[in-house]
Amino acid sequence: MKFDDLDKKLRIYETYQDRQVLPGMYMVARIDGRNFTKLTKETHAFQAPFDEKFRDMMVETVKHLICCGFNIIYGFTESDEISLLFHLQENTFGRKTRKLISILAGEASAKFSSMLGDVAAFDCRISELPNASLVEDYFRWRNEDAHRNALNAHCYWNLRQNGLNKNEATKRIEGLSVSMKNELLHSYGINFNELPNWQKRGIGIYWKKVKSTGINPLSNEKVEVVRRQLAVDMDLPIGYSYNRYIAELIQKNEAL
Repeated sequence: MKFDDLDKKLRIYETYQDRQVLPGMYMVARIDGRNFTKLTKETHAFQAPFDEKFRDMMVETVKHLICCGFNIIYGFTESDEISLLFHLQENTFGRKTRKLISILAGEASAKFSSMLGDVAAFDCRISELPNASLVEDYFRWRNEDAHRNALNAHCYWNLRQNGLNKNEATKRIEGLSVSMKNELLHSYGINFNELPNWQKRGIGIYWKKVKSTGINPLSNEKVEVVRRQLAVDMDLPIGYSYNRYIAELIQKNEAL
């Protein structure tokens, strides 16, 4: 059998289930670290519950993903997860989910591993959202999840640092209301409301336009140029204010 015939015969087994995200659907990729609790708390022992070095590595991973060949207009990270919002008109690889998922997971794993100096792996999934309102709700959901996780993490690790084992600390905070968890932290001298906002609400990364002065190589005259650069926001709004924040980002980018 000739190679072309063999190629045609077998390639279908790779691609017959390929599906594409329909035009007009917003795409959000969520990328999660695999076994990161063990990786960051045991193998490499980052500071618990939050570590600035780990935070910065996640931010750099988001920046890398935004710049790795797709038209991504916003990135969000909390803990070991990343969410990426594609431009509505993104059409790389014909919007095939297989390609989007595999490339983003691979790029995230490679970038983080290179900084860590060890093997780290991420998985990926794609949310297909039919309108901008659902995109706003998606990111508010992750914003609220960051808040819940931060409160639980601070409670858990303070209990651990004060002599409780894993099971005891987990059992101690099970069933506690938000106010009770805040009271628990107060007993250790911690005001949760005063903790850094990036721990409680996550971090946003987006494109912004900046003006700078350059030199025209032909005339040797100074000219003003406008470039895009990534901005990192560690003080995200909460609730419906965050919905408006996302809505403004979408509107600005849809006009491009």
